[in-house]
Amino acid sequence: MQALAERLDAALVGRSVARCDPLGFAGLKTVVPGPRDLLGRRIERVGRRGKYLVVSLAGGLRMLVHLAQAGRLDLEPEAKSTRPRGAIVRLVLDDGSAVLVREHGTERSAGWWILGAGDDGPLALLGPEAVGDDFASLVLTSDDNRHLHTVLRDQRFASGIGRGYADDALNRAGLSPFASLRSLSVEDRRRLVAAIEETLQGALEEERTRTGGLSAARLGERFAVHNRAGEPCPRCGDRLLRVSYASHEVVYCKTCQTHGRVYADRRLSRLVR
Repeated sequence: MQALAERLDAALVGRSVARCDPLGFAGLKTVVPGPRDLLGRRIERVGRRGKYLVVSLAGGLRMLVHLAQAGRLDLEPEAKSTRPRGAIVRLVLDDGSAVLVREHGTERSAGWWILGAGDDGPLALLGPEAVGDDFASLVLTSDDNRHLHTVLRDQRFASGIGRGYADDALNRAGLSPFASLRSLSVEDRRRLVAAIEETLQGALEEERTRTGGLSAARLGERFAVHNRAGEPCPRCGDRLLRVSYASHEVVYCKTCQTHGRVYADRRLSRLVR
């Protein structure tokens, strides 16, 4: 999202909103201000907070976009009039170009917000960014007893880590996704902080090689571990395993991360003891 924000900042700053077309019934999460309040406003900056794109406009208004798991953003050189399946909103600019937000799949979790001056909306609920002293201090001192994979994905605990980067960082750190912060030694915690920073920084550098928006239906090919169950572990070469849940899966290496303990794919069987 940071790399996407940087590309959008370069492409959109200085342009004004000519038209805002809400295309999905449940996409807009706020009522006041409304889409008409965006008209004629100049885009001053595009940034990021956690997994939210933050479009700052003249007059103190901000437009937030959360792409969730399957949301995508298309840059249209010339604004189209079509309404693709899963379309959420199209922002038409004064030069005739447009930004289209849409969502693949059926979850309909992606959304957008229009915030007035001084209103942080969902941003107020976010924890510290996942790279920095505040995050490091949190990991070193927390006694949270939830699974590490769950904690890292909790945006109220720390913002900016999703399923894919949680899988990759935990593998890099050699830590079980089913362990807890409470159970980790100081050295384990420091290794986790370093692994998260290295994973996110490496991902950012690679994502900066993309151009345009995020249009492809599948974007997970750049992960080292996530979505790669059955492939060799990048650390030891053993076969990567997974535990599947209703809406996601956790990928891990039994050799590097769980001391040989195998967890069965929950779609097929119970935990192997």
